[in-house]
Amino acid sequence: MAKIVQGWIACTYQEIPWQQQVRAGTREDRKVRSIKVCIPPEIAHRTFTLSSDLIAKSESAIKAIANLDNAYGEILKPLEHLLIRTESIASSKIENLFATSEEYAQAQHGNKSNSSAIAMVAGTDALATLIASVDLNKTISDTSIKLAHQLLMKDVPREQDSAGKYRRVQNWIDGSNHSPLGAIFVPPPPEMVKNLMHDLLKFANRDDVPALAQAAIAHAQFETIHPFTDGNGRIGRALVNAILRRRMVTTRVIVPIASSLAAHRTGYFEDLSGYRVGHFEHLLIRFADASIIAATEASTTAKYLAELPATWKTKLGIVRSGGSTSKLLEFLISNPVFSAEELIGVIGKNPSGIYRTISKLHSVGILVPVTTRKRNQIWASYDVLQELDGLDQRIALRH
Repeated sequence: MAKIVQGWIACTYQEIPWQQQVRAGTREDRKVRSIKVCIPPEIAHRTFTLSSDLIAKSESAIKAIANLDNAYGEILKPLEHLLIRTESIASSKIENLFATSEEYAQAQHGNKSNSSAIAMVAGTDALATLIASVDLNKTISDTSIKLAHQLLMKDVPREQDSAGKYRRVQNWIDGSNHSPLGAIFVPPPPEMVKNLMHDLLKFANRDDVPALAQAAIAHAQFETIHPFTDGNGRIGRALVNAILRRRMVTTRVIVPIASSLAAHRTGYFEDLSGYRVGHFEHLLIRFADASIIAATEASTTAKYLAELPATWKTKLGIVRSGGSTSKLLEFLISNPVFSAEELIGVIGKNPSGIYRTISKLHSVGILVPVTTRKRNQIWASYDVLQELDGLDQRIALRH
């Protein structure tokens, strides 16, 4: 088994006073007077050395990601939002949030009936914003992390006062809803969060450590700090791709690593626990394996999507170059879910012409309606959505 040559410092634990602020739960909840909190080490300037095995595995993962970015970046760049969508949906699944592609599409266009789908759309917006901030500023900042969290929590009523702000209360994982009684993990107290996050972001913006190890460690440290009252897992996994982008391991794509993590949820959580006792090698191995699988399968998706417009044109027969049908087919690859109103500005045609074009594509199965309503219909390319679902499933099934 690969080992860290220079060891990582484990978290320490401190017992602190605790008492319910609001009377709730069982008598046992109300009797809790102290809790043991986890205090992670500061890592901003910490050095470490990887074994030769870990170096080789990490380099293989970085090479696979770079090959995807270099070979298929031109194809995948217009689809970056779709890969962000795939990553965000998989990340949401780790938090036991599930929705179909159709439900996600409906939520994307204002349907508020499925809370999980709404959360997935918010997760997509959060990750996209974080990546855009890195592209613009070449750094991962406190402001960008908080903005991503604000977007993630924007539709969660109970989080309106906490969205985009580091927590001011103690939180915990599992156990009772009313006290840390029976919790499997209790993060550091709220008064330590600001300084710990400042330290973490210094580490995340370093250039003198291996990129994949940096992403794995920063992610585990973030989950240990648990800086927000909710949404920590999804923002923490978004941080992984933000670091890869800042280090220019990726320049045009997002690697859907969370699909693999979601398929091995228990092992992933065990690896995070391992980090807290001073071992991050297992988490690094998991990230490396997930990256290689995700990059390989995303390459398959890139090839398929590059060939899809030609397949559609075969179904349609003669398609005039530069015409409304041709423009719509190009639009569909990176925007597989849309309303007729959204197309008017893109194609530059009057509404009746737009509807005729949509009807033509619907008649041959290229487009399908997402809702049952007659007016303001939402349309989708089943082929593109099916491929994105297939990408997630292929990654999850590989070991």
